[in-house]
Amino acid sequence: MDECTTIHLFAHSALDAMHVAVFSQYHTNPDCPATSRHYTLLAHLAKSHRVTLLTTPAWKGQRLTQEFAWVPEGVEIREAAIPYENKMGPARRALAFAQYAGWAVREGLRMEKPDVIWGISTPLTAAWAAAQVARWRRVPWVFEVQDLWPAFPIAMGAVPTALARQQLYRMEKRLYQSASHILPLSPDMARYVTELGIPAGKVTTVLNGTDLELAARATPEAVGMLRQTQGLVGKRVILYAGTFGRANDIPTLVAAAEAMAADDSDTVWLFLGHGFYEPLVATAAARWPGRIRLVGGQARHEVFAWFALAAVSVVSFLGLPVLDANSPAKLYDSLAVGTPVVVTNAGWTKALVEEHTCGWHVPAGDALALAAHLRELLINPAVLNLAGANGKALAVEQFDRQQLAAQVQRILKLTLK
Repeated sequence: MDECTTIHLFAHSALDAMHVAVFSQYHTNPDCPATSRHYTLLAHLAKSHRVTLLTTPAWKGQRLTQEFAWVPEGVEIREAAIPYENKMGPARRALAFAQYAGWAVREGLRMEKPDVIWGISTPLTAAWAAAQVARWRRVPWVFEVQDLWPAFPIAMGAVPTALARQQLYRMEKRLYQSASHILPLSPDMARYVTELGIPAGKVTTVLNGTDLELAARATPEAVGMLRQTQGLVGKRVILYAGTFGRANDIPTLVAAAEAMAADDSDTVWLFLGHGFYEPLVATAAARWPGRIRLVGGQARHEVFAWFALAAVSVVSFLGLPVLDANSPAKLYDSLAVGTPVVVTNAGWTKALVEEHTCGWHVPAGDALALAAHLRELLINPAVLNLAGANGKALAVEQFDRQQLAAQVQRILKLTLK
């Protein structure tokens, strides 16, 4: 390659590079007990583009290991010291949301002008801040919809007044209209957006996905060691891994676990995580030692071995229509290591696991039906193994976050044309 060609290629590469400003109130990395979706996506983007992340260090104190840098190489980070915890009440959460939005607008107007802005909701106020900066800086912005806000907090009773609900719905629609492109995390979310009158051409579903390179760490040797150290050799494991939140229907899972514990000493329910219902889980674990166990949150890069030692995992939510649209990380993580799932959503996840024969559906809120279905599955290991193999193949084909990151990068670039 001659010198002129080298100079030409360098110039072409520099012209293609974007400066992307990312508005995300909650940054996590794989040392945290969290899905860390954007760590993977930002790492991919920063390999060829300038990335500035506007966030808070709310999760930094929850790192369980120190294996990963707080942000991927090449990502510039700007942090606002705004505290946030899941146990905060609605008023305190609203204050944290407003504080981040105000700071993000000021910081976004102060920073070097980006080419495109990527606003990540939740909360909706983070996307609002992205939209304001995009308008003032006269640049396009892309709206990533992680959960349906405000429909979700309204359904959970967190927005008490009719006026506030009306204002939030108006804000939501204006944000959809102003965004150059919208990235919902599930097909049901995409349908919700288009049913508001948003053109389908500016809506692209980009699934939550999973980290296959981290899932590959769950080798038979690693899983065998975990099973040995946890005293689970010879046990059939049912796993719930995730937040013990109000939306996750934890009381139903605990009731199902207790119903099974009463007559099955070879099955162990593992509840891996933390959250609002942690005391309820702890009480059940104390009542049924060895048959129900509460395990603390695990770092992202360690959670896959826990999924892999389970015969089946449960992905549960309350039976609310807004929750049927969810794109839960635990679904993808379980399938990535070949562990089939039981879902309680009546929406797209039910259709997915049934279409690809990698899981089953039990209606939300029915503990006895859940226990009965799990008993039947556990005595049919061939059925579980086939479903697990189907799920793993599906994860490789459709859920790889490296592929999803490339898709997001293409969409960001398209907004500049």
